[in-house]
Amino acid sequence: MLSLTPKELAIPELHQYLLGAVGPRPICFASTIDAQGNHNLAPFSFFNVFSAKPPIAIFSPNLSGKTGKAKDTHLNIKEVPECVINIVNYKMVHQMSLASSPYAKGVSEFTKAGFTAISSDLVKPMRVKESPVQLECKVFELKEIGNCNLVFCEIVKIHIDEAVLDANKKIDQQKIDLVARMGGNWYCRAHGDALFEIEKPITTLGVGIDSIPNAIRNSTILTGNNLGQLGNIEIMPTPEEIENHTKTLNSKFTNEIEKHQYAKALLDANKVKEAWCILLG
Repeated sequence: MLSLTPKELAIPELHQYLLGAVGPRPICFASTIDAQGNHNLAPFSFFNVFSAKPPIAIFSPNLSGKTGKAKDTHLNIKEVPECVINIVNYKMVHQMSLASSPYAKGVSEFTKAGFTAISSDLVKPMRVKESPVQLECKVFELKEIGNCNLVFCEIVKIHIDEAVLDANKKIDQQKIDLVARMGGNWYCRAHGDALFEIEKPITTLGVGIDSIPNAIRNSTILTGNNLGQLGNIEIMPTPEEIENHTKTLNSKFTNEIEKHQYAKALLDANKVKEAWCILLG
């Protein structure tokens, strides 16, 4: 394993290691305005939401790695402490990337990248019409730590394109088609087979991997993810359930490997209790 001490690395090298390792990162496409009324639009991937009560988002327009100078977003927020965080999806990702070009202060990235600027309701910066979700924000704190500038925002209004909603007026993760930042020139798309569901154990209490018999836990077929699925079950199957699932199958297995392979196929289909029955049968 390569072990590194950040203080011993050049900043560009450290930066690339961090960007390559920590991802995918959501993209804050921030629109801001200066005291003279000039609009700016720029993407930042050091970004996330951190609370719903109150609704807080934080992003970081760091000093330029090439020039060491503050970015227009940072300067604008010091003059007018408001912004709009426009969420980026696949159909606008190339335009968003174009907007990251180092245009001179006062040049509108809305115009350069071909985006439609629309008025906000509660803040001065404009919204990006093409964005599926637009978050109007009031900046309540700006922390400047070395090259890092943390912008703390309270979300005061949310605009959502109804085209990305499901029948229950919730955001459909397939329809919104989000993109995220990786290292180097790489992005990823949260769409199609890239999306998968895991039932969150918020109100349940799984038996844990430590409760899995050693013969199963040390399987050469089952993966760590498979063991996680098995450990997430709340109640182990009863002897009757095991018998019902295995009475017609056990004769098909000539060895433990075949049994584990069958159980793995069940787990891959999210049939956890059935897999447990096969493994314990």
